[in-house]
Amino acid sequence: MAIIKPFLASLRFESTIGAGTGTGATFSIAATAFTNDAGTAATAFPSTFAYYNLYINGILQQGITSSVTTTAITIPDGDAENAGVPVTVEFVVN
Repeated sequence: MAIIKPFLASLRFESTIGAGTGTGATFSIAATAFTNDAGTAATAFPSTFAYYNLYINGILQQGITSSVTTTAITIPDGDAENAGVPVTVEFVVN
């Protein structure tokens, strides 16, 4: 039987595609280009989390759509989107 931690919370970060750099498979958006739930500039993404959800233009993306580190989220071919498209990353932490 799996052990489930009793506490879960979420941390959300928002930005736009236009804040990203790179092209094709190397397109990424730095964590510092996001704002957090308090509306202040983020310094890093969480280093440990249960899972994360990526929303592009408000639509939940499949898990294989991205990869994340504490410093950036990589969204292959994200540069093909319009610069004003909103990006939300939600981390579920425990």
